[in-house]
Amino acid sequence: MKILAEIKVFGMVQGVFFRQSAKQMADSLNIKGFVRNEPDGESIYIEAEGERENIQKFIEWCRKGPPSARIKDLKVEFLEELKNYKNFEIK
Repeated sequence: MKILAEIKVFGMVQGVFFRQSAKQMADSLNIKGFVRNEPDGESIYIEAEGERENIQKFIEWCRKGPPSARIKDLKVEFLEELKNYKNFEIK
């Protein structure tokens, strides 16, 4: 069953290849959606849509991120409606 998760990652997550690494992970798990830096300079916003099991794996990856990231906090919300993204983009 497909689900859509809104993921907010806080910490040292900009300038450490988080978005590029997230795209690689999403592509490997067949997850669609997008990732973007937030204007505060210390958080990332992700919408991830895919099979429940793959979304859970992706969320677990987001808790650690790429090697140079330092995650302080992670918030996840599951949205009711799917958006039927066609691919995973870096914004």
